[in-house]
Amino acid sequence: MNSVGPNTSTPGAAEKKDLPPSMVERMTLILDAFDGRASRLTLEEVACRTELPRSTVYRILDQLVRLNWVDHASFGYCLGRRSIGLGGGDNNHSQVRAAAAPLLHNLHVRTGMVVHLTVLDGGMSVYLDKLGGRGATAIPTRVGGRVPAHTSASGKAMLAWLDPEEVDRLLGERLERSTDTTISDITTLHSELNRIRQRRGLAFERGESVRGIGCVGAAVRTVEGPVAGISLSGDAGIVQLERVAPLVVDAVREVTKTMFPALENPRRRSLVPHAHESSWSTETLDQLLAVQSGHWL
Repeated sequence: MNSVGPNTSTPGAAEKKDLPPSMVERMTLILDAFDGRASRLTLEEVACRTELPRSTVYRILDQLVRLNWVDHASFGYCLGRRSIGLGGGDNNHSQVRAAAAPLLHNLHVRTGMVVHLTVLDGGMSVYLDKLGGRGATAIPTRVGGRVPAHTSASGKAMLAWLDPEEVDRLLGERLERSTDTTISDITTLHSELNRIRQRRGLAFERGESVRGIGCVGAAVRTVEGPVAGISLSGDAGIVQLERVAPLVVDAVREVTKTMFPALENPRRRSLVPHAHESSWSTETLDQLLAVQSGHWL
């Protein structure tokens, strides 16, 4: 009588034994592979980090994309909108707020304007922080609130550093209007995002989100994409946005240095936009803004 010993195995048994026993555990491994909202990974990178078979990772990622836990675009995979606020997938919000807090305070003290810190959630800008003293009541924004990203300066500043096809996917062709001056079609928006890139990341809006309110913003970013946006807002009929814009640029640069100190290595300075410059003079900024001088100046 033949018997099968306890050590007898069939082909593939070892591989199956090494895999996490449940789908939930495998999904968790994959989501944990992402360091935050700014993290973009290829299929091979996810498989390497999780030590799961590439075919398994592909199948699970496909399901996570369909359920909006993960996004997929030309640059690879990143956390999706349903991952916002979950455990390690808090998209570095706490880190962003901690790094930006003293700089937001300084911006408000120096300008007297309302300061916002925002992040992207799909096609929306989410407010992580707001400073403005008594003047803040004039602007109907709140921490935790959200507005369509294409209507605000900081939102447009962040969108400018996404791939065009990613912008299309997030916003669609028909854009929501907040006021009669809101950009309402995707072609016009892409032209505006191109102008923002030509201005080295500076974005402006006058009454596009809230009537009578002007705003200037810029994005904290790495080569992987936008991490957050910082903006100054005030009465569009009074504030000179082009004069306070350098302060926003400097604040964004300092937050980037705080959050990503490794990027300060001279060999990697290209990862931080214009990290070699200490500040922008008014004359330099005026020349940059001349790209759209007929509209803003």
